[in-house]
Amino acid sequence: MSTTEKEVNQPVRKGSFLEENSKSLLFIAGAIVVLIGIYFWYQNVYLKNRAEEASAKMYKAEQYIGAADSLANKAINGEGGYPGLEKIADEYANTKSANLANLYLGGIYLRKGEYKKATEVLGKYAETGSPVADPLALGLLGDAYSELKDFKQAATYYKKAADKASNKFTSPMFLKKLGLVYENLKDFKGAEEAYTKIKTQYPESQEATMIDEYIARASVQVK
Repeated sequence: MSTTEKEVNQPVRKGSFLEENSKSLLFIAGAIVVLIGIYFWYQNVYLKNRAEEASAKMYKAEQYIGAADSLANKAINGEGGYPGLEKIADEYANTKSANLANLYLGGIYLRKGEYKKATEVLGKYAETGSPVADPLALGLLGDAYSELKDFKQAATYYKKAADKASNKFTSPMFLKKLGLVYENLKDFKGAEEAYTKIKTQYPESQEATMIDEYIARASVQVK
């Protein structure tokens, strides 16, 4: 029997894999520990520091958000060494401030009539669980697509906005807008249902005041 045959036929010792590969396994285990350490540092130190830095820098831009349209560019681009919302959203991605900056930018672009830009930044907004901000972001997307005459997309986002956080302030507002875009889509049954939901579920809302007229208008068109 040749030497090669002897080696092939020799039984493998129990545990020989661990013994022969102990150095490799130790290296892999060590690498996992390092990666876990990097992950926790990234989450608890790096991102935390960046979030605090972004928040500190954004307050100047926030002063111009609700101001006159003539000051909107200062909110977007910054002023006097303070970064604007665009820079914060870009450079401080993955922070709460960047997320909020995208929501702010969406509202400003809508007000400026830059609807395509509004859809782009609002599409980057990540839900936070806020009963105010989350439905607002969806509703603003509905507004942007409505202005772009993409009524199917607008309807999708208005419906999501109305359902996201049921309350008598935002839900009836977005339901009414949903009904209007359904009318534009000739979906009068859908419009009637949206308007009726305002009447039955949010009777004390401002939108419910004259909702019977909208219900009647849609119902006569239902076939």
